[in-house]
Amino acid sequence: MKVADFNYDLPKELIAQVPIKNRDESRLMVLNRKNKTIEDKTFKDILDYLKPGDCLVRNNTKVLPARLYGVKEETGANVEFLLLKRIEGDIWEVMVRPGKKLLPGAKVSFGDGILKAEVLEKMDEGNRKVKFEYDGIFNEILDKIGLMPLPPYIKERLKDKDRYQTVYAKYEGSSAAPTAGLHFTEELLEKIKQKGVEIANVTLHVGIGTFRPVKEETVEAHDMHSEHFYIKQEDVDKINNTRKNGGRIIAVGTTSCRVLETIADENGMVKETEADTKIFIYPGYKFKCIDALITNFHLPESTLIMLVSALAGKDYIMEAYKHAVKEKYRFFSFGDAMLIS
Repeated sequence: MKVADFNYDLPKELIAQVPIKNRDESRLMVLNRKNKTIEDKTFKDILDYLKPGDCLVRNNTKVLPARLYGVKEETGANVEFLLLKRIEGDIWEVMVRPGKKLLPGAKVSFGDGILKAEVLEKMDEGNRKVKFEYDGIFNEILDKIGLMPLPPYIKERLKDKDRYQTVYAKYEGSSAAPTAGLHFTEELLEKIKQKGVEIANVTLHVGIGTFRPVKEETVEAHDMHSEHFYIKQEDVDKINNTRKNGGRIIAVGTTSCRVLETIADENGMVKETEADTKIFIYPGYKFKCIDALITNFHLPESTLIMLVSALAGKDYIMEAYKHAVKEKYRFFSFGDAMLIS
């Protein structure tokens, strides 16, 4: 299967640079896999497509303000860090710029010295293992001096950090937001509960690898990045009870989908798990757990457009994306949403 088969033309002006004023007033494209229809709605209309007895499964990870700007202590040269993963304690894997000048032993200062780092070693793909030094609480320092790690296609500065978090974000650890969840408000979630829809959580810490392009010519040759996740017993019970009672499992975002499909058995049942997943879902994959998916519009030739194509069919997805371009939907992280049912 060719990666190029998942390409499409997207005018740059359709890449959303800022979040819409009201989260639930973004647009919603509704795809019905059985009837092959395409409907244009508003996100708050999602309520009309959820049924009592369904279970909405969302990713409650929280994005770290993981982009740090500092100076190299020896030379005063400007340096940028992007926190990728805590290895242990105050030792992190980070992406650095400029990479050539940050060799093991280099020391960097951030925020007029309230946070310092020493490069310990060079890792795979040019990343660095670094150790931070500070007084106080690390996350509070990050909140003070760190910036949200927005994707490279967003050029505008984000005025409100909270708009790159879901309203239910709880556990810090992500380098990118689970963007399908950005459309939900507290009020909409309350209405969903009142309708008799169960809400369960998973936690998958989204890595920066989610933005990495697929460099292989064929889909099958791609090596999927790894991401850490866990799901608690109370949420497992909600999902399994929904399955037993004939309700639908509706994943909010590809991250929730990947967790569920990683841990589900052949009957779609899940169990309490903490692990890493490298699951790569593309056409030909047989879904075990999810019945529907809420998602945003994804980059051409990305692993995520391959995932939604596996669920809905590539030709149908490509037709939907053409429709989205024609109707001037907003694309990517701050863009509009799609329900595949």
